[in-house]
Amino acid sequence: MLSHGQFVFGPEVAEFEKEFAAFCGTRFAIGLNSGLDALVLALRALGIGHGDEVITPPNSYIASSGAIGLLGASPVFVDVGDDYNIDPTLIENAITPKTKAIMPVHIYGQPVDMEKLLSIASEYKLTITEDASESLGSFLNYKHTGTFGEIGCLSFNGNKIITTGGGGAILTNADTLAEQIRHMSTTAKIAHPWELSHDEIGYNYRMPNINAALGCAQLELFPKLIENKRNLHMKYKKELEGIPWLRLISEKKESISNYWLNTIILGNNEDSFQKKLIETCHKEKIFLRPSWKPLHLLPMFQSCPKSELNTASFLQNKIVNLPSSAFL
Repeated sequence: MLSHGQFVFGPEVAEFEKEFAAFCGTRFAIGLNSGLDALVLALRALGIGHGDEVITPPNSYIASSGAIGLLGASPVFVDVGDDYNIDPTLIENAITPKTKAIMPVHIYGQPVDMEKLLSIASEYKLTITEDASESLGSFLNYKHTGTFGEIGCLSFNGNKIITTGGGGAILTNADTLAEQIRHMSTTAKIAHPWELSHDEIGYNYRMPNINAALGCAQLELFPKLIENKRNLHMKYKKELEGIPWLRLISEKKESISNYWLNTIILGNNEDSFQKKLIETCHKEKIFLRPSWKPLHLLPMFQSCPKSELNTASFLQNKIVNLPSSAFL
């Protein structure tokens, strides 16, 4: 790449997109600046805008609901199950005339029950945008996460299994959506040898060529990184088995998880136990961390519609993420 000097537009972007689409088993992959950019473009391409509602879980990184809010729509928070993923059995009760889409998030690399979500979406004529930012290399019934709905979104941030020094991607099987998203991601510029013209307000969200080159190199390492992540989970499972006051979240029989983060649920009833455990381990240079603060508690989302969030609220003080680097 350094020899041809094309740091923004160049052949490595197309190469990375081709390899990435092949790995995920989808027709199109579109490289972008970040996972948040991917979510914004996905929702806009599906027609989500001001006044619409999008059903999503409250226990996610802020990018999921942030993308909804950036388009003037409102997240509708639905509670989670014991795997910390959105509970499909609660979704129908949250649907209103304003509901236009469902955005499941494959939390910590554990696949959501997409078959149930697809059935609900079909019945109520809703679109699905999958936030698969944490689940590259995770499968449900041998189908890669991010390929069930109309669009799947991924992140290559520095804390993901592979990184492009930032970056993200959209997955889709639809020609029209892929073409629309590519166009919007390059400021909606009309292709022409020299004229500079645009036919709508777009975004400068494209992935730079230098990032794509890094992504191509990272994809070569990915099988080994996934093997390391899964081996680490099995070691945790062996060492933690039999400890009565915690449960390690593991993949379900129909799923294959990338185990982006290894997560335990504490069984101790003392509310302050989570904090004490994390503080004690940090003193010993063991860097545990809690989950994100539930999004419905953040000031910009407190007025958004929500179901009873009993499980998500209860688990907030019970979730602990263990060190999970592929190089650990």
